[in-house]
Amino acid sequence: MKQTTEIWRTAQQSGTEADRLRSLITEADATVIGIGAGMPAADGFMYTGPRFEKPFADFIEKYHFYDMLQGFLADFEDWSEYWAFESRFVLLNGIEQPEGKLYHHFQQFLDGQKVNYTIINTNGDNTLEKAHFDRDRVFNYQGQYSRLQCSKFCTPVTYRNDDLIRQMVRDQRNMRVPEDLIPRCPNCGAPLEVNKRTDAGMVEDAEWHRESTLYHQFIDKWAGKKVLFLEIGVGNTTPWIIRQPFWRMTSQNPNARYVMVNQKDYQILEAVQNQSFRLTQDMNDIIGNL
Repeated sequence: MKQTTEIWRTAQQSGTEADRLRSLITEADATVIGIGAGMPAADGFMYTGPRFEKPFADFIEKYHFYDMLQGFLADFEDWSEYWAFESRFVLLNGIEQPEGKLYHHFQQFLDGQKVNYTIINTNGDNTLEKAHFDRDRVFNYQGQYSRLQCSKFCTPVTYRNDDLIRQMVRDQRNMRVPEDLIPRCPNCGAPLEVNKRTDAGMVEDAEWHRESTLYHQFIDKWAGKKVLFLEIGVGNTTPWIIRQPFWRMTSQNPNARYVMVNQKDYQILEAVQNQSFRLTQDMNDIIGNL
């Protein structure tokens, strides 16, 4: 068997980090992509700054939230106040989120090069859907903001009602939605909440299990082959979802490479360092120039 350094020789040629990543992707038999919060942030979908401060000024004044995600995970006075915040959040980051330039470019590159790829995504936003990524290639592990789940987890079903979300945003007053607009579980009557993973768990519906099956079938199909594990903008909040599995699968496959695209200097497991590349330029310079 060839040594890994020989198999991936052209990826080590001189050039920009975009050149290096392009070479790695096109050389690989298959690419497994893990996307974290850094990628939508690089595309302008920030949870801080004007995008947060303007639509949530009243909640910031009352609760002193430092970013949108703190509010998203906060405990509110009641369901009426909860949905006043969450309806704005879902409309902004799900239903009406525009297509990101970086995501669009990445999708066009992958499909244009006919790359064998799959994506595991820890963001609940709508960036991949808006950029027209093939749904069969995407595993939304953390759920989706545009979906609703029973707050009592009574049944493995999620719901979507964009018109209701818009109505809650339109009709709310003084940080509260009318009681009759609070969505209810059709099975048990409990209030619905945003589909998200917390310490209490998450509703994993039939679509979630379909995506999970396709993702793991892809990994099994290419096991032992020349696989690129590409981690983009992943932080250290939930390392067991993307980073640690990528390290494990890389260490088990001498033909694999692990690439971290991140300006933060996160440590790479020593066992995979000789199979790894760290790309630290701005994400727009790397992915935007593929």
